[in-house]
Amino acid sequence: MSLLRRSGQQALQALLELAQQPGHWRSVSEIASHQELPAPMLEQLLLQLRRAGLVEARRGRLGGYRLARPAAQISVAEVLSAVGARLELQQAELDGERRAEQQVLITMESRLQRAMERELSQFNLEELLYDLQSTRESLSQEGGLMLG
Repeated sequence: MSLLRRSGQQALQALLELAQQPGHWRSVSEIASHQELPAPMLEQLLLQLRRAGLVEARRGRLGGYRLARPAAQISVAEVLSAVGARLELQQAELDGERRAEQQVLITMESRLQRAMERELSQFNLEELLYDLQSTRESLSQEGGLMLG
């Protein structure tokens, strides 16, 4: 079970694709092909990311999308917020009366929600890109390991 909505996963995939070649313009079809994402959905996500100031768009044959800021300056929380895919814990169901045990669970869930939001606001695309490259390296035939 993933805490991320599909739109959040796809937005992060698209931005990771852009982060691999910073400054380069990438077309929707190119990103969609590399990330195996549906192009119409990706186009909508990129428009939302552009409105949030996370990517830039350029029209024309040499146009496309690129990151608007360095990957280290784009938090995962910003990305999820831009596409309406905020992480949310499932709320506990309550009986008719709030018993002390139920209230404690609600308080705990609220604290967990705030902790996740803090963590995601500090976790950026550059770190995610490093994790991607480390994973690729560890899965390669040579089985190398990136140390950072």
